[in-house]
Amino acid sequence: METIQGRLQEGKFSLIAEIGVNYYDIAKKLNISAMEAAKMMVLEAKNAGIHAVKFQTYKAGTLASKNSPSYWDTTEETTKSQYELFKKFDAFGEKEYTDLKVFCDQIGIEFCSTPFDFASADYLFDLMNFYKISSSDLSNLPFIKYIAQKNKPILLSIGASNLDEIQKAVDLIHKYNDKKLTLLHCVLEYPTPYEHANLAKISSLKKAFPDEFIGYSDHTKPDYSCNVIKTAFLLGAQVVEKHFTLDKKLPGNDHYHAMDVRDAEDILHQIEYVEMLKGNGDLVCLKSEGAARLNARRSVVAACEIKEGTTITVKQLTFKRPGSGISPADIEKVVGKKATRDIAEDTILQWDMIGDK
Repeated sequence: METIQGRLQEGKFSLIAEIGVNYYDIAKKLNISAMEAAKMMVLEAKNAGIHAVKFQTYKAGTLASKNSPSYWDTTEETTKSQYELFKKFDAFGEKEYTDLKVFCDQIGIEFCSTPFDFASADYLFDLMNFYKISSSDLSNLPFIKYIAQKNKPILLSIGASNLDEIQKAVDLIHKYNDKKLTLLHCVLEYPTPYEHANLAKISSLKKAFPDEFIGYSDHTKPDYSCNVIKTAFLLGAQVVEKHFTLDKKLPGNDHYHAMDVRDAEDILHQIEYVEMLKGNGDLVCLKSEGAARLNARRSVVAACEIKEGTTITVKQLTFKRPGSGISPADIEKVVGKKATRDIAEDTILQWDMIGDK
């Protein structure tokens, strides 16, 4: 099974399905257990071609105070307290995430979950190949240090942050962690209006942190032709994380701005198409251009009859297609030489037609 880190190192694009806690609503809709719903979503993600799934591991009591206000679109998610919202979705613990990790391994998709406290950071260690740190914890330097010391690769979202804050987090991570970091551009606005996506930040991150991998954590609603993700990719996002659901019409937490199976398939298809269009960038003639290179380029051609033994002058020459003879780039090697045979007007010159004597 390919891993996100392996794909990053090989320069491949990766798509991570942020299942988060959306499986609770799927379970309620289908009248199944939360675990059944979570595994169903993992399987659907795998079948769509997604490379990894990510959950969110937290307990409401360690994540938010009871007086924490909402920061999402309350017309979509009506809960106005972070604590009350998170309390609805914090039943899973070490046993459940271990079961999900085993299931992911069985079907061949990479497992990850974002820890939001020290306890989950500890028990998730053996379950994941990399840590994901949320934008909300970018200034939580004690927590970042704790995770960095575990010396696994880290994906760090940088939403709602300034450059100096990003730099502090990056420096702290590298003080304790020798793995290449992945920075994810992110806008903490749910959903993110297209005009707020600010994808140029991806280019800015690449310039500011040239030694790191760069990606994008997307909160826009899926758009026609996947233009948001394609633009992010073309600007340098090698990995994209996007919320995932099986029903975008469900009310609540992260369904209304998530991708579904069809969206994921479209994204992967569109990225594959864009990668095909990009090619490898080598500044060489393509094999497919061979015939055109030969026939559309020009050769040195006799502008008049040239008798054997005649010293060739510029006035006796012109340049015409095809390029099957002496190249105009070598004109200086032709002028001043003698014709080794009679050369008829409009003849494409070859090297055996000229010589020193």
